Amino acid sequence: MARILLIEDEEAMLKGLQDAFEHHGFNTIVARDGETGLKLAEQDEPDLIVLDVMLPGMDGFEVCRALRKRGVAVPILMLTARSEEIDKVVGLELGADDYMTKPFSPRELIARVKALLRRTKNNVQPIDQFEFGNVKVDFTKLKASKNGKPVELTSTEFSLLRLLIKHQNETVTREQILNKVWGYETYPNSRTVDNHILNLRQKLEANPGKPEYILTVHGLGYKFVGE
Repeated sequence: MARILLIEDEEAMLKGLQDAFEHHGFNTIVARDGETGLKLAEQDEPDLIVLDVMLPGMDGFEVCRALRKRGVAVPILMLTARSEEIDKVVGLELGADDYMTKPFSPRELIARVKALLRRTKNNVQPIDQFEFGNVKVDFTKLKASKNGKPVELTSTEFSLLRLLIKHQNETVTREQILNKVWGYETYPNSRTVDNHILNLRQKLEANPGKPEYILTVHGLGYKFVGE
């Protein structure tokens, strides 16, 4: 069964998370601060990370940023007591794959975690490697490079790119992307897709403002145009 790293400083919340995950058969690893969580994420190689934003010392945003910079590509689900949309956008832009605001239903949390793990598992399928322009992507090893230099992509970005490449030269709607990449139709809104597309362009396109490969189909969604 999958191993979940819980990075949470509130004892009651941490105990509740542990109980919920273990009740559903998951193994858990716990950290009560960001620095410890960062170390455990690299050392223990969990299958998914549940990360609280409000942590002592290094907060969740900093931890998320550091994890992605260090090449940790496992799914990250962020938890916070905040409800402002800007906080959710910041978390997603830093590389988080999902976001829940406290208080939340343990049942919904487990459902989201299972969806993220299911999507990650489904990454090991056709289109193991792909090249376009000066970009090389290895979907099996979750590695990418541009002009011979490593490019750090999150697990969500790998999944999104893979979906677009799989449907090369076809329009993929925002709704289809939300359903296929996030695993269910109700996850936030189309702006989430737009933010991830923007991130991919900034990382992979020669000129993000005038993309050659990841194109917008106005009013519908996006299209990957290969060589």
